[in-house]
Amino acid sequence: LPVLLYSDYLFKVLLIGNSGVGKSSLLLRFADDVFNENFMPTIGVDFKIRTIDVDGKTIKLQIWDTAGQERFKTITSSYYKGAHGIIVTYDITDRDSFAKVSEWMSEVDKHAQENISRILVGNKKDLEDQRQVPYQEAKELADHFNVRFLETSAKESLNVEDAFTLMTR
Repeated sequence: LPVLLYSDYLFKVLLIGNSGVGKSSLLLRFADDVFNENFMPTIGVDFKIRTIDVDGKTIKLQIWDTAGQERFKTITSSYYKGAHGIIVTYDITDRDSFAKVSEWMSEVDKHAQENISRILVGNKKDLEDQRQVPYQEAKELADHFNVRFLETSAKESLNVEDAFTLMTR
């Protein structure tokens, strides 16, 4: 039977951020509980569905993984339509991806509905020895945008569940 029959709510969530920050890895870890070491850039857009229980309600999450490359920017703008939540992702070992967070936030302002739920996620926490973005600095940026903030590791499955379930609250 269709999954919709068993869910109280449908949430559309977008993963956005620079290419290579781990958006697809976060999605794969959350939806299928797998991790792939090999980097394969997403072409266009991909999505997966997972049903979760939050506070006694069954929520069907439809998670869209968008391409991080600039050339796909125009494609991704249409995917903001109908989205309930946005996960803005950067890589804690890549300062450039963090520097672009403000640009991604303005993309959200431009294309998404007002007051959309958003969260800032610093991925690749397992690579602590290569960290370029201090936790405190990222936390301050999240506070500036008035969004919640988490550091995750898709590889070690750290805070991945939390990142997605926070979207539904």
